[in-house]
Amino acid sequence: MMNTRVSLKWLLAAAAALVLGAAQARTVDEIKKDGKIVVATEGQFAPFNYFKGTTLTGFEVELAEAVVAKMGVKLEWKALGFDALLAGLRQDRWDLVIASHGITDERAKAVTFAEPHYCSGGVIVSKSAAIKSAKDLTGKVVSVQTGTTYLDNVKKLAGVKEVKNFPQDTDARGALLTGRVDAWVTDRFVAKQQLDANPGSGLLMGDFLFIERIAAAVTKGNSGLAAEWNKALAAVMADGSYAALSKKWFNEDIRCK
Repeated sequence: MMNTRVSLKWLLAAAAALVLGAAQARTVDEIKKDGKIVVATEGQFAPFNYFKGTTLTGFEVELAEAVVAKMGVKLEWKALGFDALLAGLRQDRWDLVIASHGITDERAKAVTFAEPHYCSGGVIVSKSAAIKSAKDLTGKVVSVQTGTTYLDNVKKLAGVKEVKNFPQDTDARGALLTGRVDAWVTDRFVAKQQLDANPGSGLLMGDFLFIERIAAAVTKGNSGLAAEWNKALAAVMADGSYAALSKKWFNEDIRCK
């Protein structure tokens, strides 16, 4: 039988640790005094954030650099697995995450989201013209990346035969290319880039499975940092920098309308 007293003590200690962890999140003033903000991303999600050789690049990388410049501090990047990004943020291992996180109620319980920096959604990609919409996924095997809204939304489809999730989105794509799955669900712009870059791959882009707003995230309750980021993001959107980056990477303006 569980020792209730010990269990309660453990729970109180865990709760205290969480509160202390949240209190350690750096404020805007502390970041400005240090002169540097630490930002985490995945580095495996082209064209938004990825490595070109040893150089971290992509739309979100260049956008973050423009926003941080407006904030008047230097930027230090951290790159690691997508599934660890928000967990590390809650442990105050970095100040902010920008890695194509869709805003969801569940995530918003754990972190504070900034204003959206683009709008997109999950699309269905297949090698078969017969697999285009959600109903076409009935009886099919679908690949998605672990920890994503793509996984969450595919799991809601009752008729899907099997959902295979992978650590990286590129692995989920590879499963489709090698015939291990019938379809892959990913971001619309990721799919579009893959189709444009590999016209002979046989990949076909189908319908949206869902639409979402994408935003950077800070530690839960760090509203001062979120407000400072939002102010700088608005300035980048107003001075033409955002439009230029959006045209460079997508040949269209991808901000939320």
